[in-house]
Amino acid sequence: MVSSSKGATPPIEVGNAADWRRLEPTKLTPILSASLDAFYEHGFHGTSVRDIARRVGVTVPALYYHHENKEAVLLALLELSTSDVLERAHAASADGGDDPVQRLANVIEAIVLRMTMRSRLAALESEVRYLSPENRQRYRTVRKGVEELVLEIVREGKKRELFDVADAAETTRALLGMCQSIPRWYHAEGKLTPDAVARKYVEIAMKTVGSTELPVKPKKRRTADV
Repeated sequence: MVSSSKGATPPIEVGNAADWRRLEPTKLTPILSASLDAFYEHGFHGTSVRDIARRVGVTVPALYYHHENKEAVLLALLELSTSDVLERAHAASADGGDDPVQRLANVIEAIVLRMTMRSRLAALESEVRYLSPENRQRYRTVRKGVEELVLEIVREGKKRELFDVADAAETTRALLGMCQSIPRWYHAEGKLTPDAVARKYVEIAMKTVGSTELPVKPKKRRTADV
């Protein structure tokens, strides 16, 4: 049986391309908000449905009215998270116009900002192993969109001799892999701000693809955590 959410998960709206650097606090239902806190603190396996219900202040049957089971809650959060980064990545890419260098710089910046400013949502990706095969595939289908976008940019940059890469697909996986590792070490209380991390990762990305050009310096932005 496919786990499902009976209640609608509120989308994260990005708006126009100029808004992709701005992250407002994520609007979650009380159940999803409590679940995110619990999963972040104790992990999916260490969190019970009863614990989530207690945090929300509802009964377990009331929680099941909105979400079929605990896996459905996790899936709802993961889909919201991946949809958020996919929308932002596409908006960032569009903001780079027809320049593969600027597009890649923007997309990496957008992903890193999301990984740092919405670190709790990003950290949930480590819990994907608890999804059923069917739900894992459902999650990966959305996630694949980010990989396809970056791959298209890398290939275009290589075609126009702006990037020097031997294997566009492996380079893409390397770029995304380094971004996905951020929630493992990043802490908001640390010395590095999200802007600083984004700048460093854009520089690393440019060196990884052997860029012969430099992207426009990122603009200042106002951001807020999840």
